[in-house]
Amino acid sequence: MKTIYAIVGDFYHAETVIQSSLSLALQPLTEGGSYRLAYISADDLVGRLDDKPAAVILFKEDRVNPGDETVRHWLTEDISTALTRYVEEGGGFVAWHSGLASYPSDSAFVRMLRGHFEYHPSKHQMVSYTGVLPADRSRETAFDILDEHYFVICDEPNTTVFLHSDSIDGHSIAGWTHSFGQGKVCCVTPAHNKEGLLHEGMLELLRSAVLSCCR
Repeated sequence: MKTIYAIVGDFYHAETVIQSSLSLALQPLTEGGSYRLAYISADDLVGRLDDKPAAVILFKEDRVNPGDETVRHWLTEDISTALTRYVEEGGGFVAWHSGLASYPSDSAFVRMLRGHFEYHPSKHQMVSYTGVLPADRSRETAFDILDEHYFVICDEPNTTVFLHSDSIDGHSIAGWTHSFGQGKVCCVTPAHNKEGLLHEGMLELLRSAVLSCCR
């Protein structure tokens, strides 16, 4: 049985609903006995990478306490080095929603992702997501959810974009994937609200993102 590790939850995103979304998305894989999903803390990440998991999923921004005057960040240089080495050596990594947010744009971590969160409008709007599934690009996906519409910077020439997002606020790339060394990286921007996180279209997209990266 292969293990998938997940680090989820931050100041703006409740851990419980993210876990519900991910556990539901991966239920066909975990119930089938092929994979085991384990939630870990950011502090445990480096040690757990020694287990050579099938994939690591991150739904957590870099700022630990964004509401405070002095803001702390959890992604140290040592953690960034360990994580990028893990992927280079054949690991899989999924950066999901806030897993793309507030990390230094010049860091090794963001260079591995080849994209990052830029901003989102303050008001949530209906967002249309359209594209293909990253693990099977012959299958199209399309769903509409009330969401925090992420606008991103993406190194489009050096990755494969598979998902786009549209709302009254504009258009953005919403999903991309590429090889990094011997490993794979997949980035997806939805979703923020409980209803979006539990939407069938979101669950299918998330499951495909994870499968596209698993070694």
